[in-house]
Amino acid sequence: MSASTRKILLYSFILVPLVIIFIAGHVMAVAAAEEVEAMDEEARKWAFIGAGVAVAASTFNAAWALRAVAIGGTALLTERPEQFGAVLLLGGLAEGVAIYGLLVAILILGKI
Repeated sequence: MSASTRKILLYSFILVPLVIIFIAGHVMAVAAAEEVEAMDEEARKWAFIGAGVAVAASTFNAAWALRAVAIGGTALLTERPEQFGAVLLLGGLAEGVAIYGLLVAILILGKI
């Protein structure tokens, strides 16, 4: 491995994530320092509705994606059983959609 390749790997795998973590920490500190306003009842109701819609829609779409992965994965695994890891990864990606919906709901409810 040449010196220039090592330098590129150093920048891409070590320095870039550190910069991203620093920027994300700064953004979160600024967001936490903002003053939280009191919400009126109407906005509070809409926040609960929005959180519910976020969870329901993301869970439904994750189930739909997982159904497609299961159908395709079953067909793939009958022909090539060594592809189990790929099917498992696709199932995990489908479940990630539901987790993101739950995180959005937590963020919405955290503002109340």
